[in-house]
Amino acid sequence: MVLVHGFTDTWRSWDLIRPLLEREHDVLAVTLPGHAGGPAIEGPVTVETLAAGVEAAMDDAGFETAHIVGNSLGGFAALQLAVRGRAESVVALAPAGGWKAGDQNYLGAMDYFRMVRELLRAAAPHADSIAATAQGRRRATQMLTVNFEHIPPDLIAHQIRGAAGCDRGMELFEYAQREGWELDAARVTCPVRMVWGTEDRILRLPGAAVRFREEWVPQAEWLEMEGVGHCPHLDVPADTAELILGFTSL
Repeated sequence: MVLVHGFTDTWRSWDLIRPLLEREHDVLAVTLPGHAGGPAIEGPVTVETLAAGVEAAMDDAGFETAHIVGNSLGGFAALQLAVRGRAESVVALAPAGGWKAGDQNYLGAMDYFRMVRELLRAAAPHADSIAATAQGRRRATQMLTVNFEHIPPDLIAHQIRGAAGCDRGMELFEYAQREGWELDAARVTCPVRMVWGTEDRILRLPGAAVRFREEWVPQAEWLEMEGVGHCPHLDVPADTAELILGFTSL
């Protein structure tokens, strides 16, 4: 199983569910190219940059194919890996790129990430102090999760520093803004489960899922998690692990 985190995050985004998934799978949690701790992006960013980076990590680990689980930008990359024939199944948690062609609402997500990136760069030297208080942990996670009390302070501090160190991340969204989000969906032949939290504040339903539902993967199984935010694996880790394992064991 390969776990692909979201925009500005790192492989540790999966810390809360990885031990549960490892009971049934050999698990590879990657860090995307251009993100803190991940491989450098050589040359210009394209729509294939992320999937190519994950594919290289799979090759290094000896994974010809795998069950792919991705969140947000990583969810879109997971579907790209299905196009490349590397996925036995895909579980996409609030994947990016599903806005209807011409819908400008995705620009709000881009503006959010630009703003937050600057704030996090200022906050990164103080990450441990921020994560040491309940108020700080809530502020750091409020756009990602509804529930936060169970998330360890060291993980939140790591995420703050990781987001601040995402050196070429915005180029990925800027490329998508220029060229559009495209997926050769006819080549997605593996089983797909799409999962969305009803309280997602970054990729809001229904608009952020239109192309997935109507155009790209209408055959997918759809699940909505009531009262859950953008990152179900952080928000309700046990429930998220259960729905992943329930799908990959079919």
